[in-house]
Amino acid sequence: MPDQNLAETRSTIPSLVRLLPGIALCILVTAFAYLLEAVEIGIAGRPWLEALVFAILLGVAIRSVWTPPGAWLSGIDFSAKTLLEIAVVLLGASVSVRAVLAIGPALIVGIAIVVVVAIATSYAISRTLGLPRRMAILVACGNSICGNSAIAAVAPVIGADGEDVAASIAFTAVLGVIVVLVLPLLAPLLQMSLTQYGVMAGLTVYAVPQVLAATLPIGALSNQVGTVVKLVRVLMLGPVVLLMSLLASKLGDESNELAPQVTARDRPKPGKPSLHQLVPWFIVGFLGVAGIRTAGLIPSVVLKPTALVANLLTTVSMAALGLGVDIRAVAKAGLRVTGSVTLSLIVLGLISLGLIHLIGVA
Repeated sequence: MPDQNLAETRSTIPSLVRLLPGIALCILVTAFAYLLEAVEIGIAGRPWLEALVFAILLGVAIRSVWTPPGAWLSGIDFSAKTLLEIAVVLLGASVSVRAVLAIGPALIVGIAIVVVVAIATSYAISRTLGLPRRMAILVACGNSICGNSAIAAVAPVIGADGEDVAASIAFTAVLGVIVVLVLPLLAPLLQMSLTQYGVMAGLTVYAVPQVLAATLPIGALSNQVGTVVKLVRVLMLGPVVLLMSLLASKLGDESNELAPQVTARDRPKPGKPSLHQLVPWFIVGFLGVAGIRTAGLIPSVVLKPTALVANLLTTVSMAALGLGVDIRAVAKAGLRVTGSVTLSLIVLGLISLGLIHLIGVA
């Protein structure tokens, strides 16, 4: 038994070593991002662009002129995914369950309605622009719920092939970064309160972790509201996947219009997504930590350092996200997918603004 534990330890160490180059690169980009923020504060007196935003921009700029070698990719992927998920879990310490209840039943129902309307509208736009059904479904679900997570969960249920998934995820990655960068600029232009902006971010940003990047530059209240709204939106994934599984049989004979060489016979067979796809571990962790916070079991002295660590991890992850975005993927995916995803995102933003004014979010 001790020999087995020793062998497992030895096998784990090389795995950790393989992560170091990519993680080190992300940390280096993060350090430059904080340096730029400090220079900005020294010149302008305040950070017009947060380190989070600089990290994304630097990552994208680096990736545009240099593709990291294969040895660096595992560390970059780890930073973009795992570190960001850990940050989300830590963020639970700053959100009380009472905050979820405080948003009120009207907003909870409104979020569900926005998701349903957005899926239907996005699907209609995609079909109008000529996308096949499977691709239209992936674009609609990814746009309306939670980006890559929704695409990954829905794809096996409807039997989508690799090209469907790759094209959908390519645009989710690119537009996800664009939304994170542009959305904070809309808050002063639209004269939105912190609560209104939090609702807007929670309803439009693709991924739960990206809500941090979109809301932290605006304020803590926006961050908390946005996270809670996004959490409710993510919980819609389960019912949507269940509905897609019931409709999957109708897609069995459709050929792939974007990739004619892939026939219905070649497609992956529809299957049930795993539990972790429906309910990601970091969502469970977030809820658990938020519950502990609500119960008063987290000392107040720990809350500020925890928030700082979450912010730092998020910035490192945003650097990794930028390093993983290949702008050239936009051109490869085609104009129809570009138009579908972009128009769907604009419609989602308009629907979200309508909800904010309809239910009177202050």
